[in-house]
Amino acid sequence: MEGIGKMIVTIGLILVVIGLLVQFTGFGRLPGDIIIRKGNTTFYFPIVTCLLLSVILSLILFVISRFR
Repeated sequence: MEGIGKMIVTIGLILVVIGLLVQFTGFGRLPGDIIIRKGNTTFYFPIVTCLLLSVILSLILFVISRFR
């Protein structure tokens, strides 16, 4: 059980670092993301951001699986 705890803490720290990078670099507002503003309502759908994150995570998981 000791290894699982360390792994959860490591994943948590990685998520915090990624969250800070996204917040301070403006990563979530890429060209191609859909923003619809009507009156006092705003609809935001980050389709390009989702696609880019999917490709990056797929590559990372592919590399990790190759080393196992």
